[in-house]
Amino acid sequence: MGFEAKRCGVQFKPPAIVLVYIHTDTNKIRRRIIPIRNFSKYSDCSMAAERLKNHPRHRGYLDQVPLSQLEKLHIILRDHMQGLSLENSLASFQLDPDEDLNKLDDEELARKKGQMDAVFERNRKRKDDPDFVYDLEVEFDKSKQEKCSWDEESDEDF
Repeated sequence: MGFEAKRCGVQFKPPAIVLVYIHTDTNKIRRRIIPIRNFSKYSDCSMAAERLKNHPRHRGYLDQVPLSQLEKLHIILRDHMQGLSLENSLASFQLDPDEDLNKLDDEELARKKGQMDAVFERNRKRKDDPDFVYDLEVEFDKSKQEKCSWDEESDEDF
């Protein structure tokens, strides 16, 4: 009996993970609703996602679903329980270059760093890539640089 996961989502009332999959033996598309039990707005999302993925009843269905995706779905569910809208919850997954990361709590900071690592790995050039250039030098336009007050005031003694 094999399963191929196609889509995974979250259901708020009652709290559940919805999995759309193809049963490979019969080639039929099916939907499985996996209830989330013992989960509150104070729960640890990574532990809950790991517990769900390793649960004997759901393990076969969730094998192809990445743990990070299950974690995201649990975070969305927790945010909903805390009263956040779906749009605000989804916006927290977007990387904002102007966001002050010093103001985030440890869990949120770890999540943002994980997202930045994933973006870095996706954009990284490796030696075996066809467009890889060794020792690439780039000239930057100096007119776009901002002037700082300490740059203008130079001490003649140095």
